[in-house]
Amino acid sequence: MSGPQIAAATSATLVGAIILLTVAFLITKFCRKKKLQKNDASILPVKTSSSDGTPPNFSSKSEGSATEAEPIERFLDEVLRDRPVRFTPQQLIAFTENYSVKLGSGGFGEVYKGQFPGGMHIAVKVLKAGMDKRAEEQFVAEVGTIGRTCHINLVRLYGFCFDKALKALLYEFMENGSLDHYIFDEQNRLEWPKLHEIAIGTAKGIQYLHDDCHQKIVHYDIKPANVLLSRDLIPKVADFGLAKLCERDSDSYNNMTLNAARGTPGYAAPELWKPFPVTHKCDVYSFGMLLFEILGRRKNLDPKQSESKEWFPRWVWEKIEKGDMESILSLSGISEEDRERGERMCKVALWCVQYEAEARPSMSSVVRMLEGEVEIDPPLNPFLYLTQSEVLVNSDQWTGTATNDLTWTGTATNDLTSKGTSKDQR
Repeated sequence: MSGPQIAAATSATLVGAIILLTVAFLITKFCRKKKLQKNDASILPVKTSSSDGTPPNFSSKSEGSATEAEPIERFLDEVLRDRPVRFTPQQLIAFTENYSVKLGSGGFGEVYKGQFPGGMHIAVKVLKAGMDKRAEEQFVAEVGTIGRTCHINLVRLYGFCFDKALKALLYEFMENGSLDHYIFDEQNRLEWPKLHEIAIGTAKGIQYLHDDCHQKIVHYDIKPANVLLSRDLIPKVADFGLAKLCERDSDSYNNMTLNAARGTPGYAAPELWKPFPVTHKCDVYSFGMLLFEILGRRKNLDPKQSESKEWFPRWVWEKIEKGDMESILSLSGISEEDRERGERMCKVALWCVQYEAEARPSMSSVVRMLEGEVEIDPPLNPFLYLTQSEVLVNSDQWTGTATNDLTWTGTATNDLTSKGTSKDQR
């Protein structure tokens, strides 16, 4: 055999060997990929398509689903942009390492810290076994309302477990706890500019619920304990256990029927405990009471204060009426450079807590006023209907401590946070 023939044969042999190695490598890679997908399926929910255009359902392969599980990366992307995912009890055990880190507890159950396989931290609210009708309503309200939202100022609901033995909700984990820790605890005070940003962010979250969702969502329980703060102190409205969906083209849009009192005394609008029509403006009232507590860095009702300052909202009105803004700014620790924003917050709070719901601004107007985009008219007296004796008699009812026979105050203060044991009522 000549030299050229030998070279040609050698070249052909090398090409054949390369082809065989390439084919072997592809087969090995394919088998390995299938094996990984099989392993992933044991911990990931799988998605089933719907022919009628409704949102897909989620179930576990252990429940007999014939659909293919998605890789972890794709699954986490789906969670971040899609509707809540349905998880199994076995998956929750894996996410929480058998419920090893408790964040808080309350009348609803307990909250544990967890982590998705990709490393994302979550808060898992495990509801007490044998839910009564009210607890079931809370579960449905949480999934049915917050599960439809996606906004930077609303806490995310990633998924839920609805099993005979376990019912739980999986939320975005909020590193800095609830707002009340930063306005009532002197050891955790925030600077006024940051509190102003938090107030605006909270208002934007409520505005989204009222104006930008396909169905209007009324929260019913706006208060500092239900405003959670992220690692970067971004406020997120949480705890939708009392929330209600309203169709925009129905009578319920402006006149809702409630089968029980809702909200927390001290923040709940008068129409929630009197036989008045209830609208989304009840959230505006509650937000106004939250603004007063940000301004005063104290509870609105404080029996330890002198009689004139015992109820902070009315004291603010009396100072505004006399043109004494200096006293408010001084008490609130607001510097001269923040004076204009402090005045705006005072006026917005007074407009929000007007006794008549029709006199309260919309949350979109509240945002514009707080941001200084529009001028604010001098507020009307929101407490004109009250005499001093009525304020004292009714203080426990609508500016004081919650009682079980008056209202149901919702869930724990620290549901989604790392701030220790929560309080079920405040």
